[in-house]
Amino acid sequence: MTKNKAFPSKITNIAIAALVGGLVTYAVMGIFSTESEVSGNATSAKKQPIYWVAPMDANYRRDKPGKSPMGMDLVAVYADGGGGSDAGVGTIKISPEVVNNLGVRTAKAELKYLHTQIKTVGYVKYDEDQLVHIHPRVKGWIEKLYVKASGDPVTKGQPLYEIYSPELVNAQEEFLLALDRKNKGLIRAAKARLKALQIPTKEINRLLKTRQVTQRVTFFAPQSGVIDNLNIREGFYVNPSKTLMSIGQLQEVWVEAEVFERQNNLVKIGQPVTMTLDYLPGTEWTGKVDYIYPTLNKQTRTLKVRLRFKNPGEKLKPNMYAQVIIHPLLKEKSLVVPKEAVIRTGSMNRVVLAIGEGRYKSIEVKMGQVDDKTIQILAGLDEGEIVVTSAQFLLDSESSKSSDFKRMSHPLEESDTSSVSSISVKGVINSLMAKHRMLNISREAIPEWGRDAASVDFIATDAVDLTGLKQGMEVQFDFHLMDDNFMITDLVILGRGNDQSSSVIEETGSKE
Repeated sequence: MTKNKAFPSKITNIAIAALVGGLVTYAVMGIFSTESEVSGNATSAKKQPIYWVAPMDANYRRDKPGKSPMGMDLVAVYADGGGGSDAGVGTIKISPEVVNNLGVRTAKAELKYLHTQIKTVGYVKYDEDQLVHIHPRVKGWIEKLYVKASGDPVTKGQPLYEIYSPELVNAQEEFLLALDRKNKGLIRAAKARLKALQIPTKEINRLLKTRQVTQRVTFFAPQSGVIDNLNIREGFYVNPSKTLMSIGQLQEVWVEAEVFERQNNLVKIGQPVTMTLDYLPGTEWTGKVDYIYPTLNKQTRTLKVRLRFKNPGEKLKPNMYAQVIIHPLLKEKSLVVPKEAVIRTGSMNRVVLAIGEGRYKSIEVKMGQVDDKTIQILAGLDEGEIVVTSAQFLLDSESSKSSDFKRMSHPLEESDTSSVSSISVKGVINSLMAKHRMLNISREAIPEWGRDAASVDFIATDAVDLTGLKQGMEVQFDFHLMDDNFMITDLVILGRGNDQSSSVIEETGSKE
């Protein structure tokens, strides 16, 4: 009975929650719509639109109201675009109450050091600088093996194996014959041959003392460590080409890890590295990047990196699986914004810029490196500008309906115009609205101002004659920045015999 009573109550609660949610959504969207309409009406009362643009395609512009190719009403654009240095196509304005209800939070674009971490995995290996391979110098048979398995510890000077070899027997006999003849030259040559065959010094001293040939010669460990790759057993026939065993040391170990191709430029020799292993939770090893391999794996598109770690207590064993973090040392500050501020899409990355006075606009940015909390911005923002970090998706959806995502009206920096106040460039006319004296021109790069080639909206002054201008014409024109607009003051049509120039009329009334 209790369950039956609770069930309708749950349905009622769900229905109420859905109704409230719907009302909130409706109210929020209604406020957006109301703000847009009020702003549009107020603007219309003061001034006329300069052109109309398609909501879903900023490149579709007309000089009168109408429908877009998708059947949507064109959006009016005014000369000030809503006011402000970055106001323009795509700028929205909402009231402080809506900002508060949406929970809009902002952050400042700042110059900071990126705390980049490269997280990867690797495998523990012997320090190959200290790895010794044991080969016989002669052919023979293993008569006795003192080490039985890979992993056995050995100390320097410990016996490893005994071998019977006719070559070693002959070498001993030649040495004794030279001693009997007391020929110093033969003695030196015979003794040198014994050393070349790696017969231990104490075995040579025994020959000098006893003058008796031994059939089996014992060989000893050249260093302390552990046995690896034990490839022989007692009775094996061996020759110089066969590796009998290896001796590795564990005071220091290597860890071989792989990083992605795009992270290659971040990794440098000597950078600090931290490492953890699942079998020792809570324990962290610190090491450094020891070597960066010169070739890339063409299948995985990764680069192998060798790391070096101290191994106190020899807890790190070869072939152990490790989690590795490489800490690049970045010496220069970068312009960064919080990670959540960037809206990533398949075609572009953008942020919602807070212009001020309740105005917002989506703009395109170029991303750089990413760390745990911030993203480097390579282009699109300046230090100190404010971006939205919460509720930006709703603001972006409203702004994106008409935004061109470009910052055409971004003010030039003082350093750009201190030496050159106007510039003469070439370009091609993309579109022309003679009635509103507005041109969209694909201009060439401007090295003096540090600007790349771009398609920009320009406004022609009254002194410029727009007669005869058509889409696709190549022109040479002078322009400068005035009231956050790019103003054309002189224009010449290229490729014609006569000079179709319209001169700038000075305030005095004289022509240039």
